[in-house]
Amino acid sequence: MLSLFFASILVIGLVWWPLLADYLGTFDPRFPWWAQVDWLLLGVFAVMTLLIMSRADLRRDAGTAAVGLVGGLVIESWGTQTGLWTYYTLERPPLWIIPAWPVASLAIDRLTTLAMPAVSRIDGLQTRLLYLATFGAFTVLMLAFVWPTLGFSLTAAALFLCGFVMVTPVHPRAALATFAAGAALGYFLELWGTTRGCWTYYTLETPPLFAVLAHGMAAVAFWRTGNTVGRVAGKLVGRTGLIR
Repeated sequence: MLSLFFASILVIGLVWWPLLADYLGTFDPRFPWWAQVDWLLLGVFAVMTLLIMSRADLRRDAGTAAVGLVGGLVIESWGTQTGLWTYYTLERPPLWIIPAWPVASLAIDRLTTLAMPAVSRIDGLQTRLLYLATFGAFTVLMLAFVWPTLGFSLTAAALFLCGFVMVTPVHPRAALATFAAGAALGYFLELWGTTRGCWTYYTLETPPLFAVLAHGMAAVAFWRTGNTVGRVAGKLVGRTGLIR
C-alpha cells in the first residue's frame, strides 16, 4: 500500500514536472531550507501515509480507491466547470489533482474506524437528532454556496445526489462518523490549498466552511456508492457461480 502511495506521487511528479519545478524554483539559497519547507503539506502527507498503512487490505481498499478516483473526477469537474473554484493552472479540472482523491478516501476510511467507537455510544434518538441537525445545516450551507450556479445542470445533479444520500440514511451512526472524518481531513487539505493559492473559491475564503464540510459529504457519498457497488458485484459473482 505504501509503495503504491509513493508510486502515485512519483508519477505525478514526473508527468507534471513543470508544476513541481515551479515549486522547487521558489526556494531561495539565502535562507535556510527548513524555513522554506511547506510543513503543513508534509504534515498532511505524513498523517495520510500513516493512516493508509494501518489496516491496509488491498482487496477492500481497491474498491475505496476506485470510487474515490471516479468521484473526485466528478466533483472536480463540477466545481471547475461552474466556476465555484479555480486552480492556478486554470485547468477544468486539472488531472494532477485527481489522484489525491483516492488517497484521501483511504485516509478517511481509517479515520472513520477511529471515530466509530465514540459515535456508537450515542443512543438512537440522539443519533437521529444529530443526523438531522448535521445534514440539515449542511444543506443550508450548500444551497447558499452554490446559489450563483443553480442554472447549471451539474449543480442540479450535485444537489439531487446529495439530497438522495441524505434523505435515505443507511447506518446513520456510520454516516456521521464518515462525515466527521471527511470534514476533519478536509479542513487541513482546504487550508493548505487555499492559503497556498493552489485553488481559489469564488468567495475568496481560505477556506470556506462549506468546502470543509463538503469533504465530509463527499466521503459519505463515496461510502454509500462503494457499498452499493460491492453488493451488486457480490450478487453478480454469486449468480455466475451458480451458473457454473
